[in-house]
Amino acid sequence: MNITELLKLRGLDTNVKIKLVHHQDDRYDLWDLYRTGHFETYQSYQSKPIFRCEYVVAFMGLDGSRAQFIGVYRVCSSKPAREALLPPDYPYPNFAKADDFYYDLQPVAGFEDFKDRVIIDWGSSPRAWPQWLNKRQKDVVEVLPKGYVKAFPGYLEAILKFDELVAIIKNPVANREWHRMLSAVAGVYLIVDNKTGKQYIGAAYGNDGIWGRWANYAKSFHGGKDMLKALVGDDSSYARNFTFTILHILLKTATKDEVVAWEVHYKKKLGTRAFGLNLN
Repeated sequence: MNITELLKLRGLDTNVKIKLVHHQDDRYDLWDLYRTGHFETYQSYQSKPIFRCEYVVAFMGLDGSRAQFIGVYRVCSSKPAREALLPPDYPYPNFAKADDFYYDLQPVAGFEDFKDRVIIDWGSSPRAWPQWLNKRQKDVVEVLPKGYVKAFPGYLEAILKFDELVAIIKNPVANREWHRMLSAVAGVYLIVDNKTGKQYIGAAYGNDGIWGRWANYAKSFHGGKDMLKALVGDDSSYARNFTFTILHILLKTATKDEVVAWEVHYKKKLGTRAFGLNLN
């Protein structure tokens, strides 16, 4: 099946002018914009008048030529960017130039269950990011399970923002590889507060390994640790500043003392008692 056939199934008139867009931009953290609700603002501002069409079908670039469906948008109107205002909380205040183009793009209902799940093969030129729908047929190569976040890259390569961690913990079946791998090991992990740059080092041991410990953070926002509690306070959204990574893994049969010894080692190595978020 290709993307045109999939859109037709949901009643989209594919005989009108429709553009496919492939978003991949090294200047900005697009996934962060997407998670925090700022992506549609990013998409609405363009340096060239490229959205001269009725609909935009948007994808986010993944590895290789793969791209992830994020929505269908009706092109309602356009105007010079100087006549539009960026939201006050938009993280890149100097993003738009006065002579850019602003498009009023409204999400089209009926495609919600495809969002983040349908993966297409964009082809050999991912940088050719706007293309007419009927000029190039893009094959659907995968439909991910509902609640899927992303592939498990390996223990020492794993980096999870807090929102990603919460989604993975809430959907262990859809993210079964994360569940299987994190449950299989004990270890030492690192939490970085991206707002202050400070770090917290913790140890995970017991029957559920790293998965069990991180599940506690997903539910409590702070894992019961005093300095993290103080940061979060009454504003649970502060936890969105946290990024989780793994420093060291051990067999799940390792004793608590063995895991804690490695935790102490990394606290000394990174100075998180003196300059970070560890109290002991």
